[in-house]
Amino acid sequence: MSHTSKNLKKAARIILVGAPGVGKGTQSERLLSRFPGLASISSGDLLRENVRRRTPLGVQAEAAMQSGNLVPDSMILNLISSELMSKGWLPPSDKPSQSTSSPSSSSTTTPAPSISTAASFILDGFPRTASQATALDTLVPVNFVVELITPASVILNRIASRWVHEPSGRVYNTDFHAPKIPGKDDVTGEPLTQREDDSIDTWKQRLQKFEETSRALLDHYDGRGCLWRVEGNSSDEISPKLFAEVERRFC
Repeated sequence: MSHTSKNLKKAARIILVGAPGVGKGTQSERLLSRFPGLASISSGDLLRENVRRRTPLGVQAEAAMQSGNLVPDSMILNLISSELMSKGWLPPSDKPSQSTSSPSSSSTTTPAPSISTAASFILDGFPRTASQATALDTLVPVNFVVELITPASVILNRIASRWVHEPSGRVYNTDFHAPKIPGKDDVTGEPLTQREDDSIDTWKQRLQKFEETSRALLDHYDGRGCLWRVEGNSSDEISPKLFAEVERRFC
């Protein structure tokens, strides 16, 4: 695969949607290195960073998590909007309302704020539901949603051959990224293990749950005309098609 970088001529605001294990992280990394104009905005990273820095939002989010609740959508949206503002992509006055009421109440009528034409990014971890997508529309009009499709049987095979070095988090795959010595970490020589939650039954449940929860989300973006589907059995099969489509739309 060629690694020449390409400049974006139009703002690309991208979301990757795909089942657990489909390789969203891999595609994200490859897009970021091929299109240097893209930034990565991860709701999970923003959350951890704000909690670590003890920002007002971080303190609120931590309180929610410690009481065993999910961080409310409105809080995630505030995290994303303050990140966009810090990059100079959103004018400060356009901060979404701080209310934690359900996004459906007003978001359908609120016009999207004037986001900078320079704002090109991959949004990771949000939205995961159609109601989150509707709320996000009032903040950032996403214009390219990629559904990554790999057959469940291929994903399950991949998981069965996945081994990790727990202390470092290094991941191996006996099919395409095998350790130099079977069962041992390349760096430390310590034994590799399979994660508890990598059992096939657990994964079948996760894939099933993804199917159920993602349908309305994909329908939402399909209705807005920005959904594009790409299929492949491996990341290497999917990447060239994805690159070509991004170039066609935005370069």
